[in-house]
Amino acid sequence: MNELLEKNQVISIIPQDFKNSNKGKVVDIQKELFLLEVLHVPDGISTKQLIEFYAQTKNGMLYFVSDIQEINGNILNVSMPRKHRFLQRRAFTRIKFFQDIECKLGENSYKVASLDLSAGGMKLKVNEPLDIDSEYDLSIKLLGENYVKCRYEIIKIEKNYDGFYTLSGRFKNLTNIDRMGIIQFCMRKSIENVNK
Repeated sequence: MNELLEKNQVISIIPQDFKNSNKGKVVDIQKELFLLEVLHVPDGISTKQLIEFYAQTKNGMLYFVSDIQEINGNILNVSMPRKHRFLQRRAFTRIKFFQDIECKLGENSYKVASLDLSAGGMKLKVNEPLDIDSEYDLSIKLLGENYVKCRYEIIKIEKNYDGFYTLSGRFKNLTNIDRMGIIQFCMRKSIENVNK
């Protein structure tokens, strides 16, 4: 694992309550641990608790689970994990994601069906094409009563053989907390699918 980490590498930290997600950079690497300087006060992150870590590398998205031995201000002493995996090469993991979603533009509301999801955007299926020059308000349900609200910008519209339209689009004004929540959700679903 030591050879996968390097100084100044940016790593995302996602505890069980993803609202306490944080991001930091590696400041030192030792045999049994590495030091991570986080951007924000590490509220909701405690020692001896397993936490998920993600980092974009030249080999793809690096994922591992580890615990924090000690917290000194904004410096976390993180145990070197025993195992890791690369999830995929793209910046954000994309998963199949089927859900009926309400898509709003001003007073108008449209029912759409999602096909896939990533922290960057999603693919939708609709009966009629939507205006490609408009931005739509979406509310996406993840786990339990956890919703992510954001704006959706259409990038591409394709007409399918079955008469439906497929929209590819990206999220706009997504908060860091919501983006981390989607990343965590997609990573977990991706891992579940691999382990099936």
